[in-house]
Amino acid sequence: MIPKRKFSDLLRTVGAVPGLKRLRFVTSHPRYMSLGVIDAVAETPTACLNFHIPPQSGSNEILAAMGRGHTREKFLQIVERIRDRLPDAAITADIIVGFPGETEEQFEDTLRLMEEVKFDSVNTAAYSPRPNTPAAIWENQVNDDAKQERLQKINRLNLVHAAEKRSRMQGRTEEVLVEERNVKLPTQVMGRTTHGYIVYCDGEIDQLRGKLINVEIEECHTYYLKGTMVGMAEKE
Repeated sequence: MIPKRKFSDLLRTVGAVPGLKRLRFVTSHPRYMSLGVIDAVAETPTACLNFHIPPQSGSNEILAAMGRGHTREKFLQIVERIRDRLPDAAITADIIVGFPGETEEQFEDTLRLMEEVKFDSVNTAAYSPRPNTPAAIWENQVNDDAKQERLQKINRLNLVHAAEKRSRMQGRTEEVLVEERNVKLPTQVMGRTTHGYIVYCDGEIDQLRGKLINVEIEECHTYYLKGTMVGMAEKE
């Protein structure tokens, strides 16, 4: 852009477009994410309270081996700013276990990071060699049994934290943007809160698709919420 602008400036500009209901951006790499982006979200009413920031590992040694360009401390600095400016915001992530050379202690660093942050959800994977990448031919590959054991550990912890984070929605009335019909129960619609949480409630999709509605949350599950529509949101 000319003159040069920051991503935070773009968020504020797009967020101010008349008629815009919600503004959501996909992923922020910790290496490049500035604290100003968090401030922009906090100061832009249409911006969703959802940050996807992939640490990939909680070990500085593994992050360096991956060439990630950020440290555990930089990542936690970002999380601290989010918690300070937007305490109710959701933080999601991507984590890989079993990267070549990862020791048990370094894996434990990742578990400790998860415990400290308590992500709303994490996309998890065990490392698998990719052709034409340097790590694929390293001799210090982690064996498959160890990778699967570590993957199961972070998956279990992920489930605990996901359920814990969504449980705070119990009894709250949340603004939900309706997206689709519930394919398993056609009399219900599916939408998302500003946090990115999936919500199901009774409703006619042909009338509500693309609308903002208020839903009283009555059930909190690990990866979704259920409730009753109590009216259209004020923005309507």
